Amino acid sequence: MGLSRLAALHGVATSYSPSPGVTVSVPDDTVIAVLAALGVDAGTPADVGKSLAAAESRSRLLPPTVVVWAGEPLPSVLTGLPSGSTLTVEPEHAEGTAPAPGRTPAPLSMRVRAAGPARTPDAIPPTTPDAIPPTTPGDAPPAPLPAWWTEPPHGVHRLQVLTPDHHRATATLIAAPARLPRPPERTHGFLVQLYSLLSARSWGMGDLGDLADLAAWSGRTLGAGFVQVNPLHAAVPGAPTDPSPYRPSSRRFPDPVHLHVESVPEYGHVRDREVLDDLHQDAAALSEAVLNKGALIDRDAVWELKRQALELVHRVPLTPGRRADYCDFLAEQGQALEDHALWCALAEVHGPDWHAWPAPLRDPRSAGTARARAELLDRVDFHCRLAWLTAGQLAAAQRAAEDAGMSVGIVHDLAVGVHPSGADTWAQQDAFARGMSVGAPPDAFNARGQDWGLPPWRPDVLAATGYAAYRGLLRGLLARAGALRVDHVMGLFRLWWVPEGRPPTEGAYVAQDAEAMLAVLVLEAHRAGAVVVGEDLGTVEPGVREALARRGVLGTSVLWFERDWDGDGRPLAPRTWRQDCLATATTHDLPSTAARLTGDHVSLRHRLGLLTRPLEEELTEDATDTAEWLALLARLRMLPEGDGDEEAAVRAVHRFLLSTPARMVGVWLPDTVGDRRPQNLPGTWDQYPNWRLPIADAEGHPVTLEEIAASPRLHGLMEVLTPRKGHTAPPGERRL
Repeated sequence: MGLSRLAALHGVATSYSPSPGVTVSVPDDTVIAVLAALGVDAGTPADVGKSLAAAESRSRLLPPTVVVWAGEPLPSVLTGLPSGSTLTVEPEHAEGTAPAPGRTPAPLSMRVRAAGPARTPDAIPPTTPDAIPPTTPGDAPPAPLPAWWTEPPHGVHRLQVLTPDHHRATATLIAAPARLPRPPERTHGFLVQLYSLLSARSWGMGDLGDLADLAAWSGRTLGAGFVQVNPLHAAVPGAPTDPSPYRPSSRRFPDPVHLHVESVPEYGHVRDREVLDDLHQDAAALSEAVLNKGALIDRDAVWELKRQALELVHRVPLTPGRRADYCDFLAEQGQALEDHALWCALAEVHGPDWHAWPAPLRDPRSAGTARARAELLDRVDFHCRLAWLTAGQLAAAQRAAEDAGMSVGIVHDLAVGVHPSGADTWAQQDAFARGMSVGAPPDAFNARGQDWGLPPWRPDVLAATGYAAYRGLLRGLLARAGALRVDHVMGLFRLWWVPEGRPPTEGAYVAQDAEAMLAVLVLEAHRAGAVVVGEDLGTVEPGVREALARRGVLGTSVLWFERDWDGDGRPLAPRTWRQDCLATATTHDLPSTAARLTGDHVSLRHRLGLLTRPLEEELTEDATDTAEWLALLARLRMLPEGDGDEEAAVRAVHRFLLSTPARMVGVWLPDTVGDRRPQNLPGTWDQYPNWRLPIADAEGHPVTLEEIAASPRLHGLMEVLTPRKGHTAPPGERRL
């Protein structure tokens, strides 16, 4: 009983429900391990008693972080303070801009006067925290709240409370808009894994030049409103590098492997042209091998060529204007960039796992690390320069999208976590829970559960620091994006923690402060004018989708999963789909539409030994599922070509998506050319070339961006979304 109470006080769940009506208890050993990762000793019954007594005796006037939503009542943590308490706020400068030189925002105060449950703050003139007048029984009646408190300026402010008996408390005050921006209009766009999109000029994998070109072409020619890409976060270098974009070294900074080298302004001024020409020829050979010789995308080989070219580029002096822009970038990014660049420089010398570095270097603030920084100053500058160049090309891609008329632009992807040995965990060690990994519990789709190998942030440390790391991460991503996709958005509410050495079946849910996590997300997206899409597929606890929708976070709806699970299990009619979502036929973790329609994905999983039932049973179930959807499409007269035409069926699936009220409709770019291979096959590692396949046609032959743009199959599919003038839509089809 004591352990359960202690766990509850720290947001650790002692049971979970893998399916309706089923409750599974979390092993005590797991609860003890998770509490230890949160700094709570529960190793013995005596330890539990001491920790419980300490937690229950600890009283706070304020939690570390307080959230205020625009246009909504002040939270009870403010109105429920002792009568006569005074709250003083040091406001953040407006909307993230720096205050005028020599000026700081004046503190603003209010006084709580109440007796009983209905407590009302009074207005008092702005003052300093040390000059707050006492409250006496003869004070005037409560005055209306001043404008600042009824509609606080959006930002992250500093809040202080002084009670009548002179107790003080401070907290971070997050004042957020009530909702996120919505897409300016109903729109459609492409979903693509950028590395898989090679153009004729690529150096062996897709790059930011290709992204800008895809946006410009699809926006101008096809009326697309967005392009969604995989996470472009910095990867952990290695031999080989982990190819998964969802297990990065850092989520704060992009990976320079995505640079289009020739677009760097200094590239044209490199003196050693012969070396550059040789590198360019080697890069062309890499692309030729991928496109025409069956080779997989080799990220390490690509980076080796680009690194050599960028080393030459780094020797070219910056022009005064470029130098000024670079210095502004360094000042804007501050300590976070310096830490990231230093980790990259140290990894070149000592390897990519900082846990194995010499002891002094494992601490980013040690004297030994400071000496190493001085010794590696040129390499630190090189990696800072790469971050600047990559950020510039990300911004250029978004400008290309906007110039092409896209209403949203580039949709970047935020991975759910980072690699345990990467730059973020080194620089922010106190913020991560040691010995823990996030994943998913057993459910109807995966009886073994999942362990993603990603250490979680500690909710208590995030709150104590005003969510500074989270705010910086979001601000960096949103600065050059039209929208942000949040992978496993349910993680804003809770995450499944798996103790090191235990199977994912023996994990436990740990709660986040969802109000604070959402408020920071809404605030930063509002500042950037960006849309947010949450990946809310799979098991979602009750109330999460409603909370996200209330704040304007769009969900993700995948056609094959949209069934009446609480009723007869049949496919949902298009009019019953939710409006606030990105609707798609598939994702990077699922079969392509052609593979789904033909059953090829079942055969693939059978060849790799991933099926848990006999092949014939799996094929029969899959065929039944597909037949139900095709029958619905036929009833809705969205498949006029009839059965047996694969391309027509793919078009019909997208007609169906258009007939839903979804605000955004996403087209998986490989679907436009009939690609049958998934980019990632969950449950595999070296059995399948995850994250290393170029986009290919129906016969499995890789195709370039230029070939995709000229594909008759693509244009036939896009006729569904953007018909030519005079074209008559099939009955039941809606237009964007």
